[in-house]
Amino acid sequence: MRDLNYELKQLCHRNRDGSFSTQRDRERVLDQIASQLHDWGYRHMGAASLKSKHVERLVESWKAAGLAVGTIKNRMAELRWWAEKIGKEKVVAGDNTHYGIGKRQYVTNVSKARELTAGDLSKISDPYTRMSLQLQAAFGLRRGESIKIRPEWADRGDRLVLKDTWTKGGRAREIPIRNEEQRRVLDEAKRFAGRGSLIPADQRYVEQLRRFEHHCEKAGINGVHGHRHHYAQTRYREITGWAAPAVGGPRSKELTPAQRELDREARLTISEELGHEREQITAVYLGR
Repeated sequence: MRDLNYELKQLCHRNRDGSFSTQRDRERVLDQIASQLHDWGYRHMGAASLKSKHVERLVESWKAAGLAVGTIKNRMAELRWWAEKIGKEKVVAGDNTHYGIGKRQYVTNVSKARELTAGDLSKISDPYTRMSLQLQAAFGLRRGESIKIRPEWADRGDRLVLKDTWTKGGRAREIPIRNEEQRRVLDEAKRFAGRGSLIPADQRYVEQLRRFEHHCEKAGINGVHGHRHHYAQTRYREITGWAAPAVGGPRSKELTPAQRELDREARLTISEELGHEREQITAVYLGR
């Protein structure tokens, strides 16, 4: 293992800040950053070697790659965590505007939904990744949830139950099983995984996550979060009877009082099923 990757891994293991899920995500992000710096020729870096020039170059590369503002801000948070742990807080500017990182744009009324197709699945050679993608599309799962899930345990007949250790923020939740396609996908996942998860027995979560990312990139499947958008928009139409604003449906100001109440109920339901605490966040998926 490269020196920087190893030292950042050890730094994470010595500092168990946040939930188990947060710790794993932090380790994954810092490992990616270390590999990126190595690929640029920074071959003799240790955890204490972080400098402002490294931060500047990382940010510029992320912006050039077209990463979402939210993704860049999450990575900046991990860089600040790293800098704090080595006593070099000033290496990373305290304000993201210093790097030209804008504000998250939550409401665009432009759909980011992505529908998983048979053609997509045919390009994936790893059966674990293929099964995780199908669960994402069927139940609106996050990427990590679709990898950590133990389908046999989660299946409660009329609903899918997610443990707090599988979810972002450690919030357990339930998702209704509403149709034959969801039942088919879940039964297939149970046959495939047995009593286990969608992480191979000889792999750790972070290793399967890397494999998942590799196979999706190789197959040209970008923006897997779009499967959650598609799930949310499908649920919105089921509950309200009309399309979400992000896909051409009426905007909130165009609804009647009765429709606005139904719109609110739909958004609350979808927020719970996606694992969010606030109804307002559904505007990201549905528009407003």
